[in-house]
Amino acid sequence: MAAHPRAVWRFAAGLTLGGATALSGHASAATPALAACDGPYATTLQAAPASDARAYWLDRQTIQWPNTGTSASDGVFKLYYASSPVISAVRGAAVRGAELALTLNPASAALPEALAQRFRFVGRGAQLQLAAADSARLPQLLTGQLLLVQESADGKVRDATGLQLAGVLDDLYAAAADVGDLGVSVGTGAPASVGFKLWAPTAQQVSVCTYASGAAAASSILPMQRDSATGVWSLQTGAAQDGQYYRYVVDVIAPSTGLVRNLVTDPYSVSLTTDSRRSYIADLNAARLKPAGWEREHRPKRVYFQPDMTVYELHVRDFSINDASVSVANRGKYGAFTESASNGMQHLTALSKAGMTDIHLLPVFDIGSVPEQGCVTPQIPAGLAPDNTEAQAIIARTQASDCYNWGYDPYHYSAPEGSFASDPADGASRIIEFRQMVQALHKTGLRVGMDVVYNHTFIAGQNEKSVLDRIVPGYYHRLNGNGDVERSTCCDNTATENRMMGKLMIDSVALWAQQYHIDSFRFDLMGHQPRAAMEQLQARVDSAAGRHINLIGEGWNFGEVADGARFVQASQLSLNGSGIGTFSDRARDAVRGGGAGDSGLQMISQQGYINGMVYDNNTQAARRSVTDLLQTADMVRVGLAGSIRSYTMRRYDDSVQPLQNIIYGGNQPAGYASEPGEVVNYVENHDNQTLYDINAFKLPAYTSSAERARVQMLGAAINAFSQGVAYFHAGMDILRSKSLDRNSFESGDWFNRLDWTYQDNYYGIGAPRAEDNGKDYDLILPLLRNSSVKPTPQDIAFARDAFRDLLRIRASSTLFRLRSAAEIRQRLSFYNTGSQQVPTVLVGHLEGAGYPGAQFKSITYLINVDTQVQKLVISEEKNRRYQLHPVHTSMTAADKRVASEAKFDAGTGSFVIPPRSAVVFVETY
Repeated sequence: MAAHPRAVWRFAAGLTLGGATALSGHASAATPALAACDGPYATTLQAAPASDARAYWLDRQTIQWPNTGTSASDGVFKLYYASSPVISAVRGAAVRGAELALTLNPASAALPEALAQRFRFVGRGAQLQLAAADSARLPQLLTGQLLLVQESADGKVRDATGLQLAGVLDDLYAAAADVGDLGVSVGTGAPASVGFKLWAPTAQQVSVCTYASGAAAASSILPMQRDSATGVWSLQTGAAQDGQYYRYVVDVIAPSTGLVRNLVTDPYSVSLTTDSRRSYIADLNAARLKPAGWEREHRPKRVYFQPDMTVYELHVRDFSINDASVSVANRGKYGAFTESASNGMQHLTALSKAGMTDIHLLPVFDIGSVPEQGCVTPQIPAGLAPDNTEAQAIIARTQASDCYNWGYDPYHYSAPEGSFASDPADGASRIIEFRQMVQALHKTGLRVGMDVVYNHTFIAGQNEKSVLDRIVPGYYHRLNGNGDVERSTCCDNTATENRMMGKLMIDSVALWAQQYHIDSFRFDLMGHQPRAAMEQLQARVDSAAGRHINLIGEGWNFGEVADGARFVQASQLSLNGSGIGTFSDRARDAVRGGGAGDSGLQMISQQGYINGMVYDNNTQAARRSVTDLLQTADMVRVGLAGSIRSYTMRRYDDSVQPLQNIIYGGNQPAGYASEPGEVVNYVENHDNQTLYDINAFKLPAYTSSAERARVQMLGAAINAFSQGVAYFHAGMDILRSKSLDRNSFESGDWFNRLDWTYQDNYYGIGAPRAEDNGKDYDLILPLLRNSSVKPTPQDIAFARDAFRDLLRIRASSTLFRLRSAAEIRQRLSFYNTGSQQVPTVLVGHLEGAGYPGAQFKSITYLINVDTQVQKLVISEEKNRRYQLHPVHTSMTAADKRVASEAKFDAGTGSFVIPPRSAVVFVETY
């Protein structure tokens, strides 16, 4: 029998919680006084010890006892209820304080298949059944204290636990999923009334507070009415007006605390006041919230199929905080994107003209980690040594109050973040300025994507910045077997498999696409979400936007949902056939060397394909064979072929196999995608070290800064020529460094800034934060002292221009962006493969005859990662009429060596390729 606390759910009057007020006694049924609207964020009306929740209420009829080996016939099972948390269940004694006891019987039938699949992770346990006559009591029962008790024949407690309610709430209130206007809605009449709707099926009482401004005292508190069919509380009133603010007062039983009165913002907030203290009343369709020309705004039509996407991942603050050509007021803000003459916007415009299609913004929804007013920017003294530890220490001291965070800490999913707005106190400013940012990017020809984080929230429970869990406790988050929130994503995991959390995600994405003209979305840790929810989202968002919206995300398979433990995941191996793209680590790891989690000497010894593996060993290189290099070259080819399952390739051992038969990471197929739109290729993003920094570890110390720039462009070339979506981290093109920081999410502007004047890449500006990097300081500090690693402005300019050349080449032909797996199998072939290959040269051939947008009869690209010139004879290419790609022969071409040194001899089919270069030959009609 499972151990349990001596007392579960006992009344404890006067308990005080940190930051919240505690009162003894019971809550009144009357509407709270107006003072509650300006009171503490949480008030305990009746305290109770925290309860576990080991039982699962699966649907309106069925409850499953914990998996303890207990059968349904082992004793008497009863469900106890009280309207306030006063039930006491002590082992060996009778239950006290309950208002109602329902005897449960063993379930008479097997669970429906869908329900059994949903709760398969629960394991075996006694399944119990409510009497049909008790079903009418459910709406009442679910608002009170509930305790499931196993008793002996004489009525004494043997075991007791709370219940996880997601299953019964989804069943009983399924109609709530069809409610289309949760949140606030502003009427069109005169005078206009305002409507409020909040899904809170377990609440005992809900009221809405209104405020004339973000700082004014409450104007009114009005009771809301509960709809028994949906569990939605609603109110239509003329007491609130467009442009004002509101909060909800929710009386609800929280398993962690007891009966609480929560003053809470709206999960469906469209905007807020400073630091998200109050929700904003607004109609996003109102003219006052639309910048000039918004309705006629031109949305670039450059992506006709998902592989057409070429993405630049950018943080709003990084973009302009260091740009002196941006007005002071707009630095680090949405408004910086409207200054078209700034260095940063000129850079983005140039990328767009070269072929970049999308800007993907790191989180721009409302986040919980950055103070929206009064945040501080650490002041770093000038003249510090390259390996100083002072800069990171200053940043660490202010990280709770500084202005920087990547933003993977969602607070309100559907409202723009206020720290990027000119006036976070004004709910209108962030809406208008966000739209102006989108307009400005669209005007440059760049589509706008958002990085979204629906897999977790900033915090849960009764914390002040918890929203969802203070409205429907225990529902929106994924719970473990004890009823505690799972945290495998580093934060409080949400449960998008639950109907209303899935709905919140889908409604939110549809709002961003429709109201802010967002073109694409990148889902953080998407593998923690069900494939079914993502497919529903795709259909809904396309309908809302009136056009196809591109979806990509992180399909990593880990945590409590790994390997389909709870549902079919939106993960790499489970999304094939969906059209939704996932990031591929296959070629990424082969190109960079090692893995994302490497530390210590692994960062140096595990060289990759472009930074010297076997052919240019550093002094601490792992002992690797030529066979290892051949296998690594094969893995890079997997990426070049779009990681397509069905694509066949001659391998290092001369076997010919489909990519799905090649093993990656010990137990995964290297080829995992059904179609090229389902793979996102990258060699650098915001996570982990930048490519320049990881190469600082792996390249031999004698490598010159000019050669380091060339190695960087080899990584970019492999990405640009790979089938599927091409994804680049902002600044990769200008050799971005974070001074070897492996995790700069709160390392401040100092380690995250960009230099659009192309004078510095910020290598050697100090030791990165000790929290994530300190264990490796013995390796990091000597590297930072090595001034030869730091690039010159000439190196940065070379990389900038070479990168744009690669974009122009990718954009010049649809052959680099084939639309289907069948076309890749038909048109892409690799030469120089098998056991006799030159392992440092990749050769891809693309056949263009009859293909729309190909522009060329055929293309052959060669990527030589070696430090030496390479000459290859490829008999299949004899008698071709190849010329260098026009980009290479342009007067503005960055790499002049290609035009002067790269050669093709048609008579022999031989190619001469300069060291560390990517060369494209084309055959015209």
